[in-house]
Amino acid sequence: MNDWTTSHDRVLAQRNAEGWMFLIEAARDLRATGAIAPSGKALARALTDPVRVHAPRPLAVLEAGAGTGAVTRTLIPELPRASRLDIVEANPRFAARLRHLVSTHPDLAARPVQVNVHQTYVERLDTDQRYDVIVSGLPLTNFTPAQVERIMARYLELLHPGGTLTYFAYLGTRRARALTASRAEARRHAAVDEIMATYQRTCATGRWTVWANVPPAYVWHLRRPLVSAETDHPEQRSVEARSVEARR
Repeated sequence: MNDWTTSHDRVLAQRNAEGWMFLIEAARDLRATGAIAPSGKALARALTDPVRVHAPRPLAVLEAGAGTGAVTRTLIPELPRASRLDIVEANPRFAARLRHLVSTHPDLAARPVQVNVHQTYVERLDTDQRYDVIVSGLPLTNFTPAQVERIMARYLELLHPGGTLTYFAYLGTRRARALTASRAEARRHAAVDEIMATYQRTCATGRWTVWANVPPAYVWHLRRPLVSAETDHPEQRSVEARSVEARR
């Protein structure tokens, strides 16, 4: 057995173990976990595109809701030298897995990148750092409208002006819940969708559909305005809105 085969088998074993771990945590609390499987490679790449766009200058990056590290493993090799990555994960078992990933990742041994894992909620992250890119893996449509408002306000607070927030939403979840969930649950989901639609109308720079994921998902990129909404020009917002529509 050659070195490549051994390495390949080790990677497959790790992914299988993480898949089972994710499934177990989903069984514990599906609302907090948000899915029954980690993000696939195509979704991870779409979520981390803004990091590649800003390279090669050093970046400050935040990943929130990192889970077992499916997106983290795609993100780390893309970080330019002298960058900083803060990883936020509230689940203690996921956080322990992420610390192991960071301590053993070969790319981090080869070049200077500062990486920290924080076991907390992103709304409670105690930092003065501001970020060029935030990658969100949080299942926003599983939260209450008040929670989503707090999370999104915190994201915009943590971003540099002009910084990018990237997040995903599974296709068809609102329709599925309208058919299968209680009226209260359907109303909660619709309210969250409306909150996110407001941010999309004012801040979105693009939306992409990732079909090669289980389940398929939209990936959104939002940009924190360079100036406040009160002083922004309506014609500029109109141009950005047309740009978003052209990408759909």
